[in-house]
Amino acid sequence: MKFLALIYFVLSLFGCDIGGSSYVTRTTVDGTDTLYSQTTTRAGVARFECLRSASGACHYTVLAHGCAPTSGPDQARSGKCESDPIERFTVARGESRQIAGLTGFDLCVSAEDDAVDSVCDRPRQ
Repeated sequence: MKFLALIYFVLSLFGCDIGGSSYVTRTTVDGTDTLYSQTTTRAGVARFECLRSASGACHYTVLAHGCAPTSGPDQARSGKCESDPIERFTVARGESRQIAGLTGFDLCVSAEDDAVDSVCDRPRQ
C-alpha cells in the first residue's frame, strides 16, 4: 500500500493526476428535468456543464469545502463555514465553463438565480 502511495506522489510531481471528482445536480418536476448539471474535476481543473435548465441557464455558487447545506429539511451546514463564496457565475443551457485551480469545494446549483441564495443559505453580494 505504501508503494502505491509513493507511485501516486511521484506521478503528481510530474503533473499527472489519476483521480477526479464528479458532481451531478438534477431536479425533476412531474418527470421533466427542470435542472440537470454535471461538474467534473480533474488535475485541478473544474468543468461546469449546464445540460438542461427550465430557465435556460444554470446558476452556480462554488463554496469552500464544508460550506454547502446538507440535504435535510433544516438545510444545516455540513461544517463550520466563515467564508464567502469562492465563485458565483451563470452558464447557459448547453454550454460549459472551466475554472483552473479549484479543488476540494462544495457546490450549489439552481435553475433560478434568486433560488441560489436560499438553497445555499448565502447572502447575495
